[in-house]
Amino acid sequence: MNTITNTLHQRYQQGFTLIEIMVVVVIISVLIGLVAPNILGRVDEAKVTAAQTDIATLEQALEMYKLDNQVFPSTDQGLQALIEKPNTSPVPRKWNPAGYLKKSQLPVDPWGGQYQYISPGSTGAFDLYSLGADGREGGEGYDTDIGNW
Repeated sequence: MNTITNTLHQRYQQGFTLIEIMVVVVIISVLIGLVAPNILGRVDEAKVTAAQTDIATLEQALEMYKLDNQVFPSTDQGLQALIEKPNTSPVPRKWNPAGYLKKSQLPVDPWGGQYQYISPGSTGAFDLYSLGADGREGGEGYDTDIGNW
């Protein structure tokens, strides 16, 4: 019985050596070094895709607004007209009491900015866009504006 107890005690006393721990740390570091750039590069792409999806959803809501009221909201009324009935001209005739978006608040772009809305737009009935990662007009790469044009 004493031999079994000693054997079990020795197994619990043994641990990882410093070299074993170092090898594991190196392996984990190499894996992080290989995987992290691929994941981090995809974050920016995912934000652009999310902005494009939001813009498409807002476009559909604006089209529904127009079907009910024969006009798009004015620039002054803005996207807020999709969730609150505007009191300024042109006052909607058949505004939907449930609003035109599933949520009771407007979405913000993936970088925390507001979507921009201009009616009439320079490229169509309205311009709807995000200012991109830099939050300023124009830009290149992930800083470029993302819109319905």
